[in-house]
Amino acid sequence: MTVRLRLMRVGKKNRPAYRICAIDKRRQRDGAYLENIGFYDPFVTDQQKQVRLDKERAEYWLSVGASPSHTVMSFLRASKVNGLIRNTAKPKRRRKKPDPKAVVRRAARAAKRKMRKDKLVAKEAEAAQAAAASAEASNKES
Repeated sequence: MTVRLRLMRVGKKNRPAYRICAIDKRRQRDGAYLENIGFYDPFVTDQQKQVRLDKERAEYWLSVGASPSHTVMSFLRASKVNGLIRNTAKPKRRRKKPDPKAVVRRAARAAKRKMRKDKLVAKEAEAAQAAAASAEASNKES
């Protein structure tokens, strides 16, 4: 079982507050948690009172391998919790670098599509010229 330290939303509608919980990674955001280790209220104006955190329990969960979310990681750094590993949280989702072979294949497919389109346009132009020529010929005969 992988454990994450993350936020769990509580509070009223349009007035959220959050519990800082140790929770199984596979659980839903507001699902059953293992332990509540703190509280975060974004509407409190005093920065020091916004986050209440039990440092000992946070250190314990980090020592047994729990990985904090980005937000919780920032709270832990601000409260100077021991046992933080630099890159425990997942990095933000970034685009993968394109595979060079895939780029070449994509360019080849685009070139083929362009060639097909050019051929179709050329056939349509020939058909239009032929129609115009036949119309001209029928006009001369009459």
